[in-house]
Amino acid sequence: MNYRQLGRTGLRVSELCFGTMTFGGEGMYKVIGETEQAEADRLVGVCLDAGINFFDTADTYSGGLAEQMLGKALGARRNDVVVATKVRGRVGPGPNAVGLSRGHIMDSVETSLRRLGTDYIDLYQIHGYDALSPWDETLRALDDLVRAGKVRYIGASNLAAWQLMKALGVSERDRLARFETIQSYYSIAGRDVERELCPLMASEQVGLLIWSPLAGGFLSGKFSRNHKGPDGARRANFNFPPVDETRGYLVLDALAEVAQEQHVSVARVALAWLLQQTVTTSVIIGARDETQLRDNLAAPGIKLDASQLERLDQASALPPEYPGWMIAMQARDRLQALSPEQRFNKVT
Repeated sequence: MNYRQLGRTGLRVSELCFGTMTFGGEGMYKVIGETEQAEADRLVGVCLDAGINFFDTADTYSGGLAEQMLGKALGARRNDVVVATKVRGRVGPGPNAVGLSRGHIMDSVETSLRRLGTDYIDLYQIHGYDALSPWDETLRALDDLVRAGKVRYIGASNLAAWQLMKALGVSERDRLARFETIQSYYSIAGRDVERELCPLMASEQVGLLIWSPLAGGFLSGKFSRNHKGPDGARRANFNFPPVDETRGYLVLDALAEVAQEQHVSVARVALAWLLQQTVTTSVIIGARDETQLRDNLAAPGIKLDASQLERLDQASALPPEYPGWMIAMQARDRLQALSPEQRFNKVT
């Protein structure tokens, strides 16, 4: 297992992170997974044995049951790992049981600490944007948690580039803890973050944590042009994240070709592609069973050659959008002598 720097911090996390959305299976999360405690214990153990030191959960997953199950599964090994959880989603019926107000953050962190069975959270992430809570209120509350030792670092999730940049500006202006990471959807079938967020992350040294790297199972190898997936497949009942199937099947064709050349699964190639993207810090994997987990854990061992990367990139490329195509066109006569990596850094 390789380890990468978390944003600008001195903390190093495994390039694969284990996500716990399948734990519990309560409410809307039943369609995603119904992992019980005994199986959760086993899956967490497999991850630890493989070198994973990074685990992600949220206070809304199965009504908090996922946090509780992760805490129990880690047990005495908690101090050996990096635990990330989230705040923002609705956790009760009241008008203030949701959002990023100071009150909701302060209440939620105590509940998460109790469920996880720990006295600190390594990475406390906002689970999205809250239009009613000003950034200075949210960031001041999070900074107070860092200063109190209840939280070590803070991160964001599901923000637009302008929202993340505004939050970073408030943190710098007021000398508050800043978002060191953003957790975003990214897959070879959904590359939208490359338009605005990836250049921002490279510029501001914000780490990228990737959720749904297999596009909600679309890239699992169970789907093809002629096969819409097995009965009971998650995507059959829960089309999330949405995939442009016109481009999606071109991506699956290219993945299948490379997987055959590498003698590995389609899912493993899809994960390997993400791991070879410069902006990636850690890819969050989830699994309903040990077989799926072990296949995903083998992804770091896959090295895609230049030809394979080019074919995958071409099949999955985003259609040009303004102002991206104008920026690229105007940069040509200035950056031609630089290497691809230098050009990327200059443009961003």
